Amino acid sequence: MTRDIADVPAVEVITTVAVHLMSAAAVNLGLAEDGEQDKDLDEARKLITALAGLVTASATEVGSYHASPLRDGLKSLQLAFREASVVPDEPGKGPGEQFTGPVYG
Repeated sequence: MTRDIADVPAVEVITTVAVHLMSAAAVNLGLAEDGEQDKDLDEARKLITALAGLVTASATEVGSYHASPLRDGLKSLQLAFREASVVPDEPGKGPGEQFTGPVYG
């Protein structure tokens, strides 16, 4: 039995979408089981930027209980992107940093 989308709380939809973006970004960063085979930093950049926009825009709506782990996951992906890049972006120019500000390890 599937739930009607009207019955799903917004916070659940937002966190589910965020988790899908995180998972896809991790795969494209080469962090999945197949590692380097699936690595595509251009795709990872797009996914991380979309995730940053979603997390930043929804933080006040979902509350700190839900937003905090999403922010942590986002930061981890941003740092992983920086490590995976042959030519690292300048601080504040990495994926999603226009929404989060510069990310440092």
